[in-house]
Amino acid sequence: MRNIKLTIEYDGKDFNGWQKQPNKLNIQGTIEQAIERITGEKVDLNASGRTDAGVHAYGQVANFKTNSNIPIEKIPIAINSNIKKSIVIKSAEEVEEKFHSRLNCKRKTYRYVINNSKYGTAIYRNLETHIPQKLNVEKMKQAVKYFEGEHDFKAFKASGTSSKSSVRTIYKAEIIEKENEKIYIELTGNGFLYNMVRIIAGTLVEVGLEKIEPEDIKEIIKSKKRENAGKTLPPQGLYLLKVEYD
Repeated sequence: MRNIKLTIEYDGKDFNGWQKQPNKLNIQGTIEQAIERITGEKVDLNASGRTDAGVHAYGQVANFKTNSNIPIEKIPIAINSNIKKSIVIKSAEEVEEKFHSRLNCKRKTYRYVINNSKYGTAIYRNLETHIPQKLNVEKMKQAVKYFEGEHDFKAFKASGTSSKSSVRTIYKAEIIEKENEKIYIELTGNGFLYNMVRIIAGTLVEVGLEKIEPEDIKEIIKSKKRENAGKTLPPQGLYLLKVEYD
C-alpha cells in the first residue's frame, strides 16, 4: 500500500468548499472521483484542513492510500487530465505510511487579498475583496503585529466552530502592499479557527478605516468577545498559501 501526498492549487469560485457533501460540487469529491477513474479504487483523500465555499488555495496538501503502481511522476498528469481546469495537482510524492496531511501539519500560511482601488475590478472580482474606501496601511501594519504569539482567539472565531480550544499560535503576521493598490494580509500559524483569518482581516480593515486604533487589537483579543472584532470578510479574498511539515 502506497501513501501519496498531493500539493493542490484551486480556484474555489465554482466549488462548495473542500469537503465532500452530497449533491454539491466540492473539491475533495472531484479529486477522489478522478483518482478512482485512474486507479479503479475508491480512496479517502485527507486534506490538511477544509476550505470554505469560494476560498482558494495555492498549496493545499492532501494524501491518499493506494495499491496502484502508477509511477509517481505520472500521477499529477493523470489526475489533472480527469478533473476540472479550476483544480491543478502541482506535485505528488510517496510518503511514509503513517503520514497524515492534517494530523502532521505544523504550520499553515493564509493570504487575504484586498483590492483598495476606487472602482475595483471586473476580471478579478472572484479572486479578491474590493474595499473602495482608502485604507491607512501604516496603521494596519502596526495592528497586525498584535496577533503574533500564542493567544486565545475566541473573539475571532465564527459560531459553529467545533474546536474545543480557541488557543492558537501565530508565528508571523504581516501586511504587504502590492502594486495596483492591492493589500495582502498574511498569517502563518499552527492552526486556525473557523473563519478566523477572515475575521482578523475584517478587524484590520476597521483599523485601516480608522474606526479602531492599532493598540485596541490587544484589548479585543483579551475580551474573547466576537462582537468586539470586525466583520467576517467574504471568502473570495482568501487563499491557503502553503502547508508545512517538519
